[in-house]
Amino acid sequence: MHDFAFVFAGFAVGLVVGLTGVGGGSLMTPLLIFFFGIKPHLAIGTDLLFAAFTKLGGTVSLARARLVDWKIVGQTAAGSIPASLLTLYVLHLVGPASPAAHAVMTTTLGVALLLTATAMLYKAVYGKSAPRDIAPAALTAATQARHWALPVLFGAVIGSLVTLTSVGAGAIGVIVLMLLYPALPLPRIVAADIAHAVPLTLVAGLGHASIGSVDWVLLAKLLAGSLPGIWLGSRLVNSTPDRWIRSLLSLLLAYAGVKLIAI
Repeated sequence: MHDFAFVFAGFAVGLVVGLTGVGGGSLMTPLLIFFFGIKPHLAIGTDLLFAAFTKLGGTVSLARARLVDWKIVGQTAAGSIPASLLTLYVLHLVGPASPAAHAVMTTTLGVALLLTATAMLYKAVYGKSAPRDIAPAALTAATQARHWALPVLFGAVIGSLVTLTSVGAGAIGVIVLMLLYPALPLPRIVAADIAHAVPLTLVAGLGHASIGSVDWVLLAKLLAGSLPGIWLGSRLVNSTPDRWIRSLLSLLLAYAGVKLIAI
């Protein structure tokens, strides 16, 4: 019965990801901690690889559609991957299952969920105001950040946040990219955010696996449910009230964030 519950949880999160594009980490990690009682370090480590596998398929589809601006992905990864490795090294020294590490993880996760909830609410209210298309001649200029160092700096912050909490590469990443590249169409911003999340969550997830913070059996059960869920959600996306779903999810994430900070 417990096995079916994990598969169903994976399906539900996959469905929401397919419907809204919301990062699975912001939903799956608090679900594993609060509903299933999984230890924070195992929930975060397992969810990182869960995110890497679920977003890989989306990245392949977006790359085939030529929506991924690899220059932006490379610049953000130049900051996020080293920051992730440094964070993993610190976790290795402290011990991922230690009380100190758990305290930092749960508090940081709570803050990340509150930031994600705020970003999601912002997108639900103002998301339609972002440009949806751009002339090919203007695309090169649109991929220039306000300053070359900003994507690297943003990547470093996201890299540490994602490695500590498995949250941050989704809604938070999209909002920051919208600020860094205001002239870039929203579909390209989302595509760059998803493509960047794959190597980051893979590196962070494998790093967690190397220090014993991944439950491989649990990962298989979650993926067994999430992959069909994403497939279904991506086909229902045009017939669902996106803003209503995002607004409701932002309230749920805010509640989970406050609860984690209060632990």
